[in-house]
Amino acid sequence: MTIEIKVPQMGESVVEATVGEWLKKEGDAVNLGDVLVELETDKVDVEVGAESSGVLGKILVGSGEDVKVGDVLGTIDPNGSASTTEQKVTEKEPTPAVEETAVTEKITPVAQRMASEEGVDVTKVKGSGPGGKVTKNDVARLLESAKTVSSAAKPAAAPAAKPAAPPAASSQRDPREERVKMSRRRRTIAARLVEAQQTAAMLTTFNEIDMSAVMELRQRRQDAFVQRHGVKIGFTSFFVKATVGALKAFPRLNAEIDGDEMVLKSYYDIGIAVGAEEGLVVPVLRDADRMSFAQIEQQTKEFAQKSRDGSLSLEDLRGGTFTITNGGVFGSMLSTPILNPPQVGILGLHNIVERPVAISGEVAIRPIMYVALSYDHRIVDGREAVQFLVRVKELIEDPESLLLEG
Repeated sequence: MTIEIKVPQMGESVVEATVGEWLKKEGDAVNLGDVLVELETDKVDVEVGAESSGVLGKILVGSGEDVKVGDVLGTIDPNGSASTTEQKVTEKEPTPAVEETAVTEKITPVAQRMASEEGVDVTKVKGSGPGGKVTKNDVARLLESAKTVSSAAKPAAAPAAKPAAPPAASSQRDPREERVKMSRRRRTIAARLVEAQQTAAMLTTFNEIDMSAVMELRQRRQDAFVQRHGVKIGFTSFFVKATVGALKAFPRLNAEIDGDEMVLKSYYDIGIAVGAEEGLVVPVLRDADRMSFAQIEQQTKEFAQKSRDGSLSLEDLRGGTFTITNGGVFGSMLSTPILNPPQVGILGLHNIVERPVAISGEVAIRPIMYVALSYDHRIVDGREAVQFLVRVKELIEDPESLLLEG
């Protein structure tokens, strides 16, 4: 009796995936727990393992196809023998060593699809990912290098003997254009952002924060903080603490809508938006109200490293009650962040610029940050939103008060 290989449950709100690389071929022997295929979701890549030893039978869904939780990917014959099948493969393919290398090469599903579309031999790609895993950037670098070599070796074109051909028809693709299929994660991000704008009554309010006190405190305490905790104290921990304090004062911004009910949450799981290779991800600081400044900085640093090497887990990304996004690290002066459904609030941080401000009737130069709060007007009134942002401003401009809020 054959055993079906099904798309497993992949975590909260993850119901679809794209089939990546099959690590086994039809007829290959498999052992219990062997990874058979990788699935690419909008959040992380998921490995599907064998639930029984035997022989891989039919592969029903190929790489690049979309599947849902519960779909059958293939079958395993627990009583099958791989010897006959492997012999047939050997007779048909006189160079099994090369083929085996291609199959077992460590490569991300996105890079595998890109290599297949561009005709790249993945065995010639040097991986820069963890454990030498080939990434999309590795394939792109090889393609760019090949184009450069090709252009250098190409002889100069002879003068045209005939008049230039008429412009190509509009149906023909311009050779200067390139079509790249969006990854599962990018497609899901696009769909969720459009959904957020279509389903929420989204509005944004702005304010400015004098960062003088926080910057002075960081400068004064930085060395001692690093010696004690092994990590620098940045702006993230201050804003996480200030956000939690403001959420306690205005709980509807820590809620969500479920039908005709508001779900008010008395816990504070703060999402920190991080730009990853395949698109924005939002790992979550669990119970941020119980975390120290050092714990927040350490966890945020770990999230950043995981996003770079592609090791974020579904648990890292699950849930969240409110989100903070910092476009300032890329130089953004002002923006209107889009909600992260089903959350009803998101705080946008921006770059810090020295600006002239009036203080006690005199002009002074102060480091100012513009902040933006986007919120769902269906359950959050403008008054609440403005007061929330004012509370964040008050806490950041008087950072010692964060100790009292904690």
